[in-house]
Amino acid sequence: MKFSEEQIKDIVALKESLIEQIDKHQEGIEMIEKNIIVLDLFLKGSSFTKASQLGTKIEAKSKIEAIEKPVKNSIPIKRVNDGKIIANAYVTPEQVSIVLDNEIVINADTPPFKSFFLDRIIGEMKKKDFVEAKNGKIQKESMIDYIINKNGTNIREIVIKNYRQKERVNELINTAGWSLTRMLENINK
Repeated sequence: MKFSEEQIKDIVALKESLIEQIDKHQEGIEMIEKNIIVLDLFLKGSSFTKASQLGTKIEAKSKIEAIEKPVKNSIPIKRVNDGKIIANAYVTPEQVSIVLDNEIVINADTPPFKSFFLDRIIGEMKKKDFVEAKNGKIQKESMIDYIINKNGTNIREIVIKNYRQKERVNELINTAGWSLTRMLENINK
């Protein structure tokens, strides 16, 4: 069976449309999986009742798979000295989320988190964004910002919003890895 040139163009356009839809839905699925992991971390850390006993309709097997299976597009952050994964970074166009491994317990006051990672790395990015906002190059709402999600005083997730530049993603992930490694070393001293 031979197709006309116009039919072939239509078929190619349909295929491209389907691929775009798959990509769009895959991103949504990944975001939902990430949110489930974060919610499980929150429930695990702040509840005396196991999440599995709260009467949710998600099967226990699904929850375990969501926690154990690495979410696609996650970037592992490894401890510098032995390569053990201490966190995973999830990058979306709007933000970078660094979710600490369940076994990692680090107090937000442990150096050099505030002095290096928050004040020096993110702080310098914030200063540059402030100048750009002052000069009208970006909106004030587009300035980089962060949220630290904690369980008590311990860090569970670092959310960096409005990173705006791809170059910043690598710097944020690399310096987070270095900072978390140093923090773990300071705890073990």
